[in-house]
Amino acid sequence: MNNKDRFLLSTKSVWQTGMLVLCALILASCQAAPTVIQVPATIPLPTTTIAPSASPTLAVSTEAVINVAIDPKLGKILVDEKGMTLYVFTKDGPDKSNCSGDCLKKWPPLLTLGTPMAGAGVDPSLIGTAALSDGSKIVTYNKMPLYYWVNDTKPGDTNGEGVGSVWFVVSPDGTKVDVAKEATVSPTQTAVGVTADVTIGIVTDPKLGKILVDGKGMTLYAFANDGPDKSNCSGDCLKKWPPLLTLGSPMAGAGVDASLIGIATLSDGSKIVTYNKMPLYYWVNDTKPGDTNGEGIGSVWFVVSPDGKPVSN
Repeated sequence: MNNKDRFLLSTKSVWQTGMLVLCALILASCQAAPTVIQVPATIPLPTTTIAPSASPTLAVSTEAVINVAIDPKLGKILVDEKGMTLYVFTKDGPDKSNCSGDCLKKWPPLLTLGTPMAGAGVDPSLIGTAALSDGSKIVTYNKMPLYYWVNDTKPGDTNGEGVGSVWFVVSPDGTKVDVAKEATVSPTQTAVGVTADVTIGIVTDPKLGKILVDGKGMTLYAFANDGPDKSNCSGDCLKKWPPLLTLGSPMAGAGVDASLIGIATLSDGSKIVTYNKMPLYYWVNDTKPGDTNGEGIGSVWFVVSPDGKPVSN
């Protein structure tokens, strides 16, 4: 073997040795332990908090609770689970809140995230919910949305009663409690306060025949100077002739034509019941069921027959 062949063989051996070393290094690196990224078993999520309302006691409840409390002046009234007084707004509709913006800042709604619950003395069949414009759920009672008053700071406060003559506490039977009205009007007006669902019935009077009455048998009247679905009785007139008001949908008793029953709006936003488009009223001097002392007064006030016509004796 000459020198040239020896040189080539030596070069080939060195190259093979180098390749073996390189392969060994690559193999060793492949067998090294990989880097492990540890992930926690649970990842904490950011919590969402509800901003406090105008009163620190009025947080949104998962399941709002309605209870009954006894007020020395107002009697039995609705409160929340902490004893804070609840109110209704007479300008609201059935299951519809007409309070928004600044109104809700003064009258925070009773909100719930679940199904509201009834405490002792509360009728669970009257409890419901309605949607506000932002999608939140306001609790209702007898279809009336419920609110707090921002100036009530502790359980037992009823500072919102009668505010603007449109805000009132609520009794367990689902009617508003108007203590100011009860203190100044006749027994008839007290007995015929605003109810959620008024009932119109029929009785037979010995002289007048069949006439319309309310659910308690008190005689109802029509005013000849009214227009269709429009009351022209106001001020002192309404003190003598209290309107038949409702917070919900009036109902027809036996023999009453339900298609003739309707609702009109008074100047203060309250709703007066109509029959055949005639607003219905009481007479202040009728003190018990069966009284018809308002018949024919001024030749413009008359009882109403079931067919929707005034009865002139």
